[in-house]
Amino acid sequence: MSSLQAQGYNKAIGLRLGYPASVSYKVFLDGSNNALEGFLSFRNYGSRKNNGNFRYSSFGVGIGYQVHNPIKEVNGLQWYYGIGGGVSFFNDNDGFIDDDDRTGIALLGFLGLDFKFPDAPINISLDWVPAFRITGYNNGFGGDNGALAVRYTF
Repeated sequence: MSSLQAQGYNKAIGLRLGYPASVSYKVFLDGSNNALEGFLSFRNYGSRKNNGNFRYSSFGVGIGYQVHNPIKEVNGLQWYYGIGGGVSFFNDNDGFIDDDDRTGIALLGFLGLDFKFPDAPINISLDWVPAFRITGYNNGFGGDNGALAVRYTF
């Protein structure tokens, strides 16, 4: 029961504002400091490439297992770490015959801070999510993922 009071919430849903932008749902497991966070990510942009219209988009789904630890000096603040995985579907439509669609699979790590406002149903977190991409674009290690998340708690 003390771990439940330390985190201040059981479930949360909201947005991860970062790379990539995502919708997030986090649930703590049976009153423990362990949580599952599922997310759907989206990325879509256009630019000029080879004098043609270049359009790149991706859709991804992933899950992470996270262990939360309270920072006792600040009520509602925790740090967390974890592991997970994700699958992304890429579309590279540059207007040429050799358009390229790919599926990417990645192993994910999580390291972050999580804060639940004591008197409001709001949670924010800031994390770094390094990835080891097995297939898809940019295979190998990528350290450019992470986000500021804002969620409604219940």
